[in-house]
Amino acid sequence: MTDHDVTVRDADLDLLRKRVSAFVRDRVYPHEPRLDTGGPAARELRGLLRAEAREAGLWALPLSAELGGGGLPLRAYASIAEAEGASDHGPAALGSASLSDVTMLSRHGSPRVRSEYLRRLVSGELRTCYAMTEQGVPGTEPLLTATRAERRPGGGWTVTGRKWFVSNAADADLVTVLARTSGTAGDRGGLSLILVPTGSPGFRIVRDLPVLGATGQHEIEFDHVDVDEDHVVGEPGQALTIAGERLQLGRTLRALRWVGQAQRAFDLLCERAVERQGARGPLADRQLVQLHVFESLLALRSTRPLVHEAMAAVAEGRDAHVEVGLAKTAAARTLQEVADRAVQVFGAAGLGPDTPLPALFRTGRTARILDGPDEQHVSSVARRVLRSRQPGPAVTPA
Repeated sequence: MTDHDVTVRDADLDLLRKRVSAFVRDRVYPHEPRLDTGGPAARELRGLLRAEAREAGLWALPLSAELGGGGLPLRAYASIAEAEGASDHGPAALGSASLSDVTMLSRHGSPRVRSEYLRRLVSGELRTCYAMTEQGVPGTEPLLTATRAERRPGGGWTVTGRKWFVSNAADADLVTVLARTSGTAGDRGGLSLILVPTGSPGFRIVRDLPVLGATGQHEIEFDHVDVDEDHVVGEPGQALTIAGERLQLGRTLRALRWVGQAQRAFDLLCERAVERQGARGPLADRQLVQLHVFESLLALRSTRPLVHEAMAAVAEGRDAHVEVGLAKTAAARTLQEVADRAVQVFGAAGLGPDTPLPALFRTGRTARILDGPDEQHVSSVARRVLRSRQPGPAVTPA
């Protein structure tokens, strides 16, 4: 397969999905507790898993073949993304975690950025993160961004400010930061995306921000960090357009992964119902347990088509704001709901360390806030739908 392929045989795709699913189940699931802790031990383990994925021919499946990836088209990759995303660590272990950044930099990066970073990102040598939200300035209000980038007299930029809830910042080699390069807070123009090497003087990790007890989010600081001119992504002032494009792909990918995790929770729920014996027989015979099974399956079957529809729209380059908003909101809710029902069927065992259910529930709950809260997507989708129903201007006959 190459990155120019537009079709993949269904039988080949199904086999590939099964191979990815088996890899995540057999090689990633057993190591999740160690990977969750982060730090050097987790990095070493992640490196071993990546080597195994390369050996198995499963590395970077949706990334450009010219850059060393598998070249799988986005629409074909959708079912694979579910299988990879059944574990939070699946995309990193299988080399697809960089897809949003590689796509953004391939389209909008300078020739130097494309030359120096793209192939190394696809190979896994480099890791990236994306910094948009600030304390007191939510990601839903990017026009209020306080981080600034000032032009240096000799060329380039000096970046100053703080960002928080930046995923995987501690392991990142590069961070794409939203900064104001002109104008004042509230202006629609003047926002730019700047690619900052994290080894630059003045960049630091301020603190870890545990989310419901889990690591992986950080607050970071840019203390007069100098960045070369050609590390602006696109042209100065184009941040909102480029970020919107990136977010549509990123949110759809996350929604696919959340569906994969919801399916995992559903499978655990069903296994527990069948295997758990009580004084009056298996839990599967209890009507209230059957209700949990039915409602969970209904949520999954209703959500999956929405998410795949969003991926199709993004892959075709269409305006997918409505499709992505529906998909992101539905997938986050479904993951939280199904994980919660699975915990209920497991009882106390579902709250402890012996199942992945606490982590799956935590991901579902945070998904409804991070990457745009439900309320933002509800309002945005509704406004677009209602605008489309408004009558156009009256036409005066000649």
